[in-house]
Amino acid sequence: MTRIEVKLDALTPMPVRAFLKAHQGISNTIWKRIKNSGTFAINGVICNATQASVKDGDIITYDILRPTDIVPEDLPLDIRYEDEWLLVINKPAGQLVHPTTKESCGTVGNALLHYFASSNEAHAFHPVHRLDRDTSGLLLIAKEPQIQYQLSPKGCKNFKREYQAIIEGTLTPPDGLIDAPIARALPSIILRKVSSDGQPARTHYRTIKQGNGLSLIELELETGRTHQIRVHMAHLGHPLLGDDLYGGNMDYIQRQALHAFRLSFKHPMTGEKLSITAPPPADFLRIVTDF
Repeated sequence: MTRIEVKLDALTPMPVRAFLKAHQGISNTIWKRIKNSGTFAINGVICNATQASVKDGDIITYDILRPTDIVPEDLPLDIRYEDEWLLVINKPAGQLVHPTTKESCGTVGNALLHYFASSNEAHAFHPVHRLDRDTSGLLLIAKEPQIQYQLSPKGCKNFKREYQAIIEGTLTPPDGLIDAPIARALPSIILRKVSSDGQPARTHYRTIKQGNGLSLIELELETGRTHQIRVHMAHLGHPLLGDDLYGGNMDYIQRQALHAFRLSFKHPMTGEKLSITAPPPADFLRIVTDF
């Protein structure tokens, strides 16, 4: 159940839709779900959201949870930040974010639904972005759909995702921008490639450390295409260590050496600027410490 306390400077009541759009960032799609939910209430009284108005101090509540086929599972969760609106977890390599038709258990979604239930919180699963199964690191999850929308590319312009990766060789120049469109590598449904007819894709990179013929680099996504970092680094001739899909060296690590180490964004409800970090796991650090 979503609970919102109305805070207005003006003494004049405001229509519910105008308040939710201006002060809560509610999209038109979410508004339709709210008004048709049959649960919308002001100060505990169920009412017609399309005809109602709110004033300063009112309490709005509604429940727009949709049925889900994700089965809650008691799985470990490394939570790095949490409040009433969102949370950030440190996902281990090897775990899917979402259940699939072939793998319905063991995912972040299964773990989160169990965590919410055990905390007596009624939330669906609203990941703001994705991580590949074998990419470790920080994943942002909204507790409400309007928070997911506000943190999406349409609603948030300063959501920054930063990664660490290990490659063979050295990049020239050591710092730069990769601006190369990405498309499907047909007939494969998994592989991607750099292609002039692909979707725009931009990745900023900087070299942090070098040794033993390897480089530790940090990357920042300006866009969010599938396999973007993996494809861009392979395009430069420096695929990630362990990335067998794109030609990476498998001698050092058995998964792509890619870790989402920092998320930075402005909190959509409080306005606070947040920067959450998580160090890479042991398989990644073992390579770097040998430089």
